[in-house]
Amino acid sequence: MESPVKPLDTPLSFELFGIKFKNPVWTASGCFSYGLEVAENLYDISKLGAVVVKGLSYRPREGNPPQRIVETPCGMLNSIGLQNPGVKYFAEHILPKLREYDTVIIANVFGEDEEEYLKVAQFLDKTDGVHALELNVSCPNVKKGGIAFGSDPETLYSLVKKLKNTTSKPLMVKLSPNITDITETAQACIEAKADGLVLINTLLGMAIDVEKEEPIIAMKTGGLSGPAILPVAVRMIYQVYEKFGASVPIIGVGGITTAQDALQHILAGAVAVQIGTANFYDPYAPLKVIDGLQQHLNKKGYSHILELTGKAHKLKVR
Repeated sequence: MESPVKPLDTPLSFELFGIKFKNPVWTASGCFSYGLEVAENLYDISKLGAVVVKGLSYRPREGNPPQRIVETPCGMLNSIGLQNPGVKYFAEHILPKLREYDTVIIANVFGEDEEEYLKVAQFLDKTDGVHALELNVSCPNVKKGGIAFGSDPETLYSLVKKLKNTTSKPLMVKLSPNITDITETAQACIEAKADGLVLINTLLGMAIDVEKEEPIIAMKTGGLSGPAILPVAVRMIYQVYEKFGASVPIIGVGGITTAQDALQHILAGAVAVQIGTANFYDPYAPLKVIDGLQQHLNKKGYSHILELTGKAHKLKVR
């Protein structure tokens, strides 16, 4: 099967979903807000391959009560609760400013049930300036007793299929790692005709205050991100690519701080990567990864970054 990603005229640029990306370095949803803080105070976000904005629901959400974030060894736990101003506010007040920058804008979509997902997707389908959608399926399905959409292949298949019939924009699905076999949910997305897969979302974790003898996070558990989850993300990308090959584009996310981390994702099977938690302590991390990838190509003599996608699978175990 022909690969859905095609190299363009510079070593880091490519076309995916019919969209031209300057480079394979994107920002991860929830870790870069809507991009405007960086754009207005630090650097031109037009240098980025794409900005994946903070998750959008149909109506505004206040999120969870504090404490919502705690630092952990080599990472952080967060339980923000998907706080956001709602998709209509985003389209009217935030997106017009983002359109001033020459980068791809990807909207992260979530809902408490299928109906809300569909309403957000329908709204964004008619919204100029949003190039693609990223589906957050780690949300609890309130009509299924709180089970996350992404933990049940049948529920996930139904959601993705309905969304594909709702929007004409490319639809990527961000998969949860909190399952036994990620290839099963990946297969459900592929069968439902998802355009791409994003691996991985955060791992479920907990931190306890030993003095107060109680969980630190108000909601008790939160999503673990940061360098600690890099090996898990690489392993899951490798598994999905091993089973499905280049037929479905994989976007790697999880634990990336440096170009070396990004290269692990790419060699495992990713065509692009997202920088998440690193933005909190080094907002210039995405630019450093872009530079590092170019340096690596120069050093190794490769003409294009796509030459490295899945290359680790060509090595035989001795």
